[in-house]
Amino acid sequence: MRVGTPIPHKKARIEIIPLIDIMFFLLASFMMVSLSQVHMKGIKVNLPTGSSGETQSKRDYISVSVDTDGYPYYDKQKVTYDALAATLAKVHQENPDAKVFVRGDRDTVHGNIIRVLDILRQQGFYKIAFEIKSEAAKGVPAPGPAGP
Repeated sequence: MRVGTPIPHKKARIEIIPLIDIMFFLLASFMMVSLSQVHMKGIKVNLPTGSSGETQSKRDYISVSVDTDGYPYYDKQKVTYDALAATLAKVHQENPDAKVFVRGDRDTVHGNIIRVLDILRQQGFYKIAFEIKSEAAKGVPAPGPAGP
């Protein structure tokens, strides 16, 4: 004989909707972290600031830097200006459409940056961008019109 119980008997079940929510949150978090990590190829220089700076993609690019003393760097390797020209000629043969980011220290002489720019143009690079710090990222308000 079977006796009935006042407590209803339910089967256990697994709710997957909260699990899906957590998985989407983790996926979005990992995507945001991976996108925010930029692989820096250039040396650490004190970049000048500019109000019209904008962020650009840094995939498949060449980094040429000039430090305070005027020494050029290809990626993070210190080179002479002649070695820089030879390296850039070789790179241009392999990838003529490569982008070049020029990083110049704020305290370097302007002529050093122009010398690097001349070398880049002689080797055939025309997609050249100058890296600067954005004033918005630095926390300085952009200059506005003069008021009365």
